Amino acid sequence: MKIILFLLISLLGSEALFALEKAKMSGASQRDSQAVVFMYHRFGNSKYPSTNIRLDQFRSHLDYIQNNGFRVWKLSKILRYLKEHKKIPPKTVAISVDDAYISTYTNAYPMLQQLGYPFTVFVNTHPIDVHSKSYMSWDQMREMADNGVEFANHSLTHEYMLPSPSETKQEWSKRFEKEVLLAQKRLQEELGKNTNTNPKMFSYPFGEYNTDMAALLREMGFIGIAQESGVMSRASSFEAMPRYPMSERFGAIKSFALKINTRALPIEEISPFEPVLQHNNPPILRLKLQEHMPGIGCFLSSGEKIDFKWHSDTELEVYAKEPLKGPRERYTCTAPRGDGTWYWYSHMWIIPSQKRGYLHDKKAELN
Repeated sequence: MKIILFLLISLLGSEALFALEKAKMSGASQRDSQAVVFMYHRFGNSKYPSTNIRLDQFRSHLDYIQNNGFRVWKLSKILRYLKEHKKIPPKTVAISVDDAYISTYTNAYPMLQQLGYPFTVFVNTHPIDVHSKSYMSWDQMREMADNGVEFANHSLTHEYMLPSPSETKQEWSKRFEKEVLLAQKRLQEELGKNTNTNPKMFSYPFGEYNTDMAALLREMGFIGIAQESGVMSRASSFEAMPRYPMSERFGAIKSFALKINTRALPIEEISPFEPVLQHNNPPILRLKLQEHMPGIGCFLSSGEKIDFKWHSDTELEVYAKEPLKGPRERYTCTAPRGDGTWYWYSHMWIIPSQKRGYLHDKKAELN
């Protein structure tokens, strides 16, 4: 069955998976149940500012959560509620951390444990197995698991998961399955057989995915966790659930407060699902909303406003004027809620390139 579905998706392209998502989204009210999820990487390590959060910034985030009536759930609990169509209470948030860097244990864990806040760590397991000094150890993770921290799958090696030009589809699918399944095996061997099983979660390395990858992940029984800014809701795709990435650049408390108070833009349909651009750059994003949003505005990651055109009271096309620059870009659309807070939706675009040099920084940390 898995092979048949993969071949079907390969033949029909991105719209095959999107058709499934479209059917799932129609009739699902985002407003019934949603939650904001934040994603961090490093804590107090200014050598990598693009993925680091300063400790004073992180403390201010936790203080805001504590002082403004928010409840913190494990990410797995939020996902179970969404899948089971249960109502998530208002002001529910989750804290997630990608990569299992050592600063998660030394800096973030004590602060979160003091407040009794659960959180979720996505682990790429190979650096742990080779005892990289930049990462936590299995013993440290076992200690954390005993104190309520949950661990999930971030691949075996954190290599790029998108197909390379030199790979056949069969070679790529085998490589991707190996990265996911061997990492899951190591998590369960080291942290217990029930680790990352209810549900099984997989965070895409670098936040990058395509339609084929999403289809294979679904067939392996995993929920895909992405890095698009936005709010998890019942209408979110379980192949690419959104989170707000946090770093020094976006870590000011004003920015954090704005995002933690957002709600999901009430979207009924999205096209295309496929984020990887091949020929159409700049791309056109088509959104069908559940209602007209007169104050909507759309932007690039830089904050530059981009154009959109209404085709009906609820249908619009969003497009940039110039080709997007790689390796990744986003279209973000927001609309005021009338109480000083915002509806929010971001869509990832991946621009193929032969230059993927920032992977070398990642590999250097294994030494």
